[in-house]
Amino acid sequence: MQKTVQVPVLQVESLNIDYTTRAGPVKAVRDVSFEIRSGDALGLVGESGCGKSTLAFGVMNYIAKNGLITGGHILFNGDDILQKSQKELNQIRGDKIAMVYQDPMSALNPSMRIGDQLTEVLSEHEGLKGGPAKERCKQMLELVRIPDTADIMGRYPHQLSGGQQQRVLIAMALLLNPELLIMDEPTTGLDVTIEAGILDLISELKGELGSTILYISHNLGVISQVADRMAVMYAGEIVEEGLVQDIFLDPQHPYTVALLACIPKIEVSRHAESLRPIRGRVPTLIGELQGCAFKPRCDRADQLCQANYPELAEVSDGHLVRCLYLDRVDVGVVGAVQEELSDAVPAPTEEDLVLKLEGLKTYYRAQEAGLAGLTGRKKKGFVKAVDDVDLELYRRNTFGIVGESGCGKTTLAKCVAGLVPSNSGELELLGIDISQVVEQRSAELLPELQMIFQNPDSTLNPKISVGDAIARPLRLFATVPKTEIRGEVIRLLDAVRLSVEYYDRLPRQLSGGEKQRVAIARAFAGRPSLILCDEPLSALDVSVQVAVMNLLLEFQQGYGSTMLFISHDLSVVYQLCDQVAVMYLGHFCEVGPTEDLYSPPYHPYTEALLSAIPIPDPTLERTRIRLTGAVPSALDPPSGCKFHTRCPRKVGPICEQESPPQREMAEGHHIYCHISQEDLRAMEPVIRTSDRAEAVG
Repeated sequence: MQKTVQVPVLQVESLNIDYTTRAGPVKAVRDVSFEIRSGDALGLVGESGCGKSTLAFGVMNYIAKNGLITGGHILFNGDDILQKSQKELNQIRGDKIAMVYQDPMSALNPSMRIGDQLTEVLSEHEGLKGGPAKERCKQMLELVRIPDTADIMGRYPHQLSGGQQQRVLIAMALLLNPELLIMDEPTTGLDVTIEAGILDLISELKGELGSTILYISHNLGVISQVADRMAVMYAGEIVEEGLVQDIFLDPQHPYTVALLACIPKIEVSRHAESLRPIRGRVPTLIGELQGCAFKPRCDRADQLCQANYPELAEVSDGHLVRCLYLDRVDVGVVGAVQEELSDAVPAPTEEDLVLKLEGLKTYYRAQEAGLAGLTGRKKKGFVKAVDDVDLELYRRNTFGIVGESGCGKTTLAKCVAGLVPSNSGELELLGIDISQVVEQRSAELLPELQMIFQNPDSTLNPKISVGDAIARPLRLFATVPKTEIRGEVIRLLDAVRLSVEYYDRLPRQLSGGEKQRVAIARAFAGRPSLILCDEPLSALDVSVQVAVMNLLLEFQQGYGSTMLFISHDLSVVYQLCDQVAVMYLGHFCEVGPTEDLYSPPYHPYTEALLSAIPIPDPTLERTRIRLTGAVPSALDPPSGCKFHTRCPRKVGPICEQESPPQREMAEGHHIYCHISQEDLRAMEPVIRTSDRAEAVG
């Protein structure tokens, strides 16, 4: 009896996609081939500009007007999508192939209620309307773990949290039980706890529904959790493909090796040496590329790579690599050579105290919802964004603040910067009271504090050149004589790895990573004592992120500055910060040296945050802890311990009735919790090696 060969759900063969631009044709996808079988998940990784999203839209045969599929085949269940009519494509999209986008608000109609948007899918594709359609939508919302489905169906998208919006989008994609689900960065921008819930959901749906998934991400930790196989994409082509475990444990292509080396890992020693960024950038793909596309950034490259194009070769069963020199196993990590960064910080003295907060409170008057809010009307009650916070920050130290969105991290930074007023408490910079807003502070203090924001586009004037942007604080604060300003700007550009040619460029001519480098140079230009960093790395590729991390550390050591670093990425905080505070609903629930917070004892909230980190290592195990519900409203926070409504280790009624006491676990390490010190010390590590023989952290 002849064995039946299963046809892959998706089979891409020698696909080429070009874009027409003023500069010339951009070959965004070049000779890409792969397949995904029923019930499998393929992870697609690479830096921005590598062609991942273009490939995803190409699979749907739904690319931009200036795009054109110039060659190849896209076989869905054996049929070539490229040969389908527009009517047939409209039926396939959403019905047989569904897509979940990075930004749910770009896919959800802001003027329609959630229920109407969900039932529209069933009406359009199956003709199902009324009560039966609503009931099916509610069942799907329950499947993606959304409670109170009737209430959610009646809301508009803006009335949902980011995690709820993304779950609604996944529910919409699954309504018609598609055979292929394409997910393009569906967790980027979400809190780590929400991201963990979405990733759990994807894994469960894959198991329960047998969904076939193409998952696109720049986060290798995410890929290690959801994918069976992975493909690494660079400059429009796949350079390595294989089982997730094979690639993570034995990467073969120098680009894959470099990507893995860029990732800050909790299981390695902090600051042992600086992380290794990948030098250079992804090529523009305009015109024909000669030889290997990765050669300008590769330590293995030579004249042979310059002249010859590498083909995909099988190095082991199902493990494919595109490289001419796979036998060069002696080559180290691909990347820019970095100087080793010193981990030695002298013991602080009173003279080294830069920032002191004591009993700091920042409340907002609550705004009316809906149209009333547009008129500026206020309502009774206050949003307790920062509620009784103490903090001491010393020279040359980096103090990290972590927590979910809505916990008060950014409000705290804005209060220190003078962008919002404090209501009560002490706020001192270099021993001087700065509780006033920035307009009321003395001119002498202004150079001592600068801020680096998450999005450099919002802080760089699009009409002012890079050189003038960096020169402005030098002029305002008279950091150097006027005759030396240009030379100082060039020196700062060189320090952030930008050449003098960038002096006259405008922000629109820079990549995201280059803009953030300019923002760093401008922030340090006045040689401030304190730098406030509000999520400065979250929007960057991992390769750019590590370069910016190294620059921050180098500048800090060179200028002796102090940094207050806000982030939701606990891996970055682990590598960058000397001390960390975990913030929840306006309060610090744990504060201490970095090493202490990443190993037990933990506050239950810290434990949950660590459990949610997507770690790019399939050999590690972790305790699975998932928080239910969202962060409560700071307008009406819970009584007693603010975390008790979500705490998996809740002791009892005391958690609801009394504020938690401060537990001193070690010198400088404090946990605010009703759990006894003995029970806290008995906690197990969250992250462990696979043989459970050694705790990580």
